[in-house]
Amino acid sequence: MLEIFEMGFMQRAWLAGLLMAITCPLIGSFLVLRRQSLIGDGLGHIAFAGVAGGALAGCSSVVSAAIATIIGALAIEKVRTKLSDLADMVLAIFFYSGMGLAVIFTGMNKEGGFNLSSVLFGSLMTVTSSDLWIVAGLAVATIAFVIVFYRPLQYLTFDETSAKVSGLPVESLSLLLAILTALTVALSMRIVGLLLVSAMMVIPVACALQTARSFSATIMQSIIYGIITVCLGLVLSYYLNLAPGGTIVLTSTVLFVLSLLIGSTKKNNPVPDVHCKVCDEDQENKCNHPEFPEYKKEKGYRGHHHGRKTIKE
Repeated sequence: MLEIFEMGFMQRAWLAGLLMAITCPLIGSFLVLRRQSLIGDGLGHIAFAGVAGGALAGCSSVVSAAIATIIGALAIEKVRTKLSDLADMVLAIFFYSGMGLAVIFTGMNKEGGFNLSSVLFGSLMTVTSSDLWIVAGLAVATIAFVIVFYRPLQYLTFDETSAKVSGLPVESLSLLLAILTALTVALSMRIVGLLLVSAMMVIPVACALQTARSFSATIMQSIIYGIITVCLGLVLSYYLNLAPGGTIVLTSTVLFVLSLLIGSTKKNNPVPDVHCKVCDEDQENKCNHPEFPEYKKEKGYRGHHHGRKTIKE
């Protein structure tokens, strides 16, 4: 069993996989709850166009993919803001446009220059030390961003309109989140592939939503699910001689089914939730968010702003 940790390429695969198991669900927690689950797929196709364009121009595929996804993410966010009621349509347009550019660039390139299978499905076993440092830098930047802007991001995720009215820099935060998402997609290309990176952003969060009782718990549990997924997926892929990226994604799907069963068990034995899903305030610090359990109003509590104690009628 320990032989899986002895070889250098497997050590790099473990480290890279665990770093992405932290980064992807951390970003995905905000995207899923903002109903932007498919943005990873859209950016993946734009990144594919960047890779094909980079191969045509003779530059680094990672750099060209990062540039393409950042431009695409910023454009999607700008258009989404102006056409908020048609956000899914906007994403679909960018989705197909990216694929169209990728097909054109690939057709124009007569000399190859990139491994199509590696780009689309990942090649975790060929991760280099430089790739590892890049992924580590992304993980540190993502964690720092979430820690520094946790409360504003939390407010923005659940109620963007109120966050804007309250004076928060909604547009700047949304753009920063879009850039981090773009970089995550581009830099995950070598690990799980462009077609599977969105699964790492969405499925662990979907698992956590079945079992968590607050927003902070959702983030922590999604990271735990991500780590479990990567560990089991790598072990299975190594001993069964399967593709690592696909095995990791299918493992996460199995975990989602199990989390559904656990969640349904909890629903059959409900425990009163005394935490607001937006701000995680407990019963002694009642907030005005509509997600807060209605049963407390029956107890005679009157809503107040954060930091003020509740007062019985």
